[in-house]
Amino acid sequence: MIGRLHGTVAERHPPALLLDVGGVGYELEAPMSTFYALPAGDQPVTLWTHLAVRDDGQALYGFASRSERDLFRVLIRISGVGPKLALALLSGMNAEGLQRCIEQEDVATLTRLPGVGKKTAQRLMVELRDRLDGLLPGAEGSVLTASGRGGTSQPATPAAGQSARDDAVSALIALGYKPAEAGRLVNAVPDADDTPSEELIRRALQAAVK
Repeated sequence: MIGRLHGTVAERHPPALLLDVGGVGYELEAPMSTFYALPAGDQPVTLWTHLAVRDDGQALYGFASRSERDLFRVLIRISGVGPKLALALLSGMNAEGLQRCIEQEDVATLTRLPGVGKKTAQRLMVELRDRLDGLLPGAEGSVLTASGRGGTSQPATPAAGQSARDDAVSALIALGYKPAEAGRLVNAVPDADDTPSEELIRRALQAAVK
C-alpha cells in the first residue's frame, strides 16, 4: 500500500497530476482542494495517497492532508459512492461545507454536485452524521514545501492545443459534469478568457453549489 509520496509536480491537468519521485513519475488523481494547495514551481511537496485496486487496474489518489484522505476513505465506504464521486464531493465543497450540509440536512446543495441524486444525498446524511468529527482539515499533515510552509499554487498548464477555458471544461467533465453543464458553468465565470484554468474551475464549482 502506498500511503504517502514526496516529490515535485511534473504535470498538472486537473483532476490528474504527475508527481516526480526520485525520477519515477506517479500518476494520481486529486480533488481540486488539493490542486489549490499545491506549491508553485518545483518546490517539493508531500501528498497523502490512497491506492484503489479495481478489476481493470489500479488507481492512485493524492490529497493535500491526511484528514482529506481520511474523509475520502469514509466517503468511498458509503454505498453508491465510488472514488470518482468522492473526488467530485471534495472538489465541490470543503469538509466544513460538507459538514454544514449534513448538520442542516441541506439535500438541495448536495444534489447540485455531479452524480449526487436525492437518494445518494440522503444516504450521505445518514452515513456521515456521526463520522465527520475529527476529520476536518487542519495544519497537521497538510501539503508542505521544503521550508515546511504551504506554497502558493501554480496555475495548471493547459494541454497542448487547449486554452485555459478548454482545460477547465475538461476537468469538470472528468469530475462528473455533463459537457453542456461544464461549458455553461465555465462560460458563466466573469473574465473567463483571462483567468487561469484552476481559478476557472474553482469559480465554476463555487457557482455550481450556490
